[in-house]
Amino acid sequence: MKNKVSIIGSGFSGLSAAAMLANNGFEVDIFEKNSEPGGRARNFKAEGFTFDMGPTWYWLPDVFENFFAKFNKTPSDFYKLKRLDPAYRMFFGKEDYIDIPANKEKLFELFENLEPGCSKNLEKFLNEAAFKYNLAMKEIIYKPSFSIFEYLDWNIISGVLRVNFFKSISKHIRSLFKNPKIIRILEFPVIFLGAAPANTPSLYSMMNHADLTLGTWYPIGGMYEVIKAMVKLNTTLGVNLHYNAAITSFSYTRNSIIGLNSNDLNHKTKAVIAGADYHHVEQTILEKSFRDYTPKYWDNREMAPSSLLIYLGINKKIPKLEHHNLFFDTSFEKHAEEIYKSPIWPSDPAIYVSCSSKTDHSIAPPGCENLIILIPVASGLSDTENIKQQYFQLVIERLESILGENISNHIIYQRIYAHSDFISDYNSFKGNAYGLSNTLLQTAFLKPRMKNKKLSNLFYCGQLTVPGPGVPPSIISGEIASTLVNNYFKTIKL
Repeated sequence: MKNKVSIIGSGFSGLSAAAMLANNGFEVDIFEKNSEPGGRARNFKAEGFTFDMGPTWYWLPDVFENFFAKFNKTPSDFYKLKRLDPAYRMFFGKEDYIDIPANKEKLFELFENLEPGCSKNLEKFLNEAAFKYNLAMKEIIYKPSFSIFEYLDWNIISGVLRVNFFKSISKHIRSLFKNPKIIRILEFPVIFLGAAPANTPSLYSMMNHADLTLGTWYPIGGMYEVIKAMVKLNTTLGVNLHYNAAITSFSYTRNSIIGLNSNDLNHKTKAVIAGADYHHVEQTILEKSFRDYTPKYWDNREMAPSSLLIYLGINKKIPKLEHHNLFFDTSFEKHAEEIYKSPIWPSDPAIYVSCSSKTDHSIAPPGCENLIILIPVASGLSDTENIKQQYFQLVIERLESILGENISNHIIYQRIYAHSDFISDYNSFKGNAYGLSNTLLQTAFLKPRMKNKKLSNLFYCGQLTVPGPGVPPSIISGEIASTLVNNYFKTIKL
């Protein structure tokens, strides 16, 4: 069993960790409960349409480039990338929308038209966002975050003091801009962090650098092309992928795991990285005496939203939609309150619509559009068929009104996906879609640890631990976990 490592889950973090370890000479097995890889980033095909089931945004292209570079590869070795221009369209009402340009000069023109004289503040804001991004990438985000002492470094301390870390991003933006549309444009990216802008540290304006400077990209074929690329890389490196292989228990010796078990599996291993849902692994698979956290601890975590997802195949084109579309024609503040403060099904939610057939003709039949409609909703809610149908009707009526298009009579495929589906498919804690909110008290070393305190060879990666939710952070999480496993093997006799 020399250098034998087992990974639970084949999402971005699990595939990242597996490739890194295999590249360092480890024998690696991945165990996936579903019949195909990808976790939340799976896709499916129906009636000639292709749908990404989870992530649809390709941000932080440098993270993907840096990952593949570790294997002397580039993303272009596996898939074709296209920068979107406009990056996305924001709707504020009927015949009231803004396109966010990829070109920096056009971006400044847009902001000046909305708020004359704000260019100086925009330049200051973007420069600060770039500084925060570089600080995070070079000094913070790749740390395992076991202790505050990892951050007692002058570069980090001086950087955090410079960016006024403890100020909320909402206050930071409002100190520079007054126009409500500009505020919405700049607050929007923190939705990916799973917290309301008022509760998100201003450090995370680095996401505006990702959005407005690094740009929004699209891998032709969909986000699942990235999963396929990582699977291909893993296979080339000798990683063994096992599907329909849900792990139900561990076997132990002294203070170590020695086996992964399921109905028809007993797999011996030297170390385990859990890339599956952290809460499920710790509270269901792991014996109680080996758990680091109590049910009360988990219940007190502030969760990022879940999602109600509607996948639609439409047998006509919808001219007013761009590739990415955000509908803020209702009160986002009220919607955020219904997610975080008093969790209920939202009364009049903001809506996101992906229409990737605008960019990629391979994913829908000729003359058709594939729509993915997402409503952020509180985790932990009960979803019923009646609720799903209620929100389906609400969304269709809203879109038809704003776009001036009949949609309902042109639907040739539909599928609705919510909390119970996340739980069934991914053992998702409270049916969450994005993990933990990136609030100040759930940042860095205040997140669930990447290493179990009682079992020396059990590690975690993914959206419920460091560095947090999102595709690039999950890839980085897998890289960090692989480093921890490398260090572990240096301390034991093989």
